[in-house]
Amino acid sequence: MEHPERRWHDMGGDAAGPVPMDSHDFAIWEKRVDALVILGQQRGHFTVDGLRRALEDMGEQAFESMTYYERWVASLNQNLIEAGVYTLEELGTKMEEVKARGDTYGAVQS
Repeated sequence: MEHPERRWHDMGGDAAGPVPMDSHDFAIWEKRVDALVILGQQRGHFTVDGLRRALEDMGEQAFESMTYYERWVASLNQNLIEAGVYTLEELGTKMEEVKARGDTYGAVQS
C-alpha cells in the first residue's frame, strides 16, 4: 500500500524525545479555550475535523511560532468566522477592547 506524502504537520513517528508526565496548572485563558471548543462543537459550529483543518492550513511557520493553546485559539476563531458566528472585523474590534482593559483582564478574582 502506498502512503501519501507526509506534510509538515504529520509528526507521528518523529523522534521528539520523552514526553514529560509531570502535571502543571493551566492558565485561566487555556481553560476557557477548552470550554469554547466544547461549546462550539456542541452547538454545531464546527467539528474536530474543521479544527484540525484550520491547524493544518495555518502553515508551518505560524504553527511552529505558537503555543499549543495559541494554535487552538487561531483554529477556533477561523472555524467560528467560517460558521458566521462573528466576522473578522468583529473579532478585531473585540480584541482591541480587551487589549485596552490591560493585563488584568480575565484574571481570577479572589
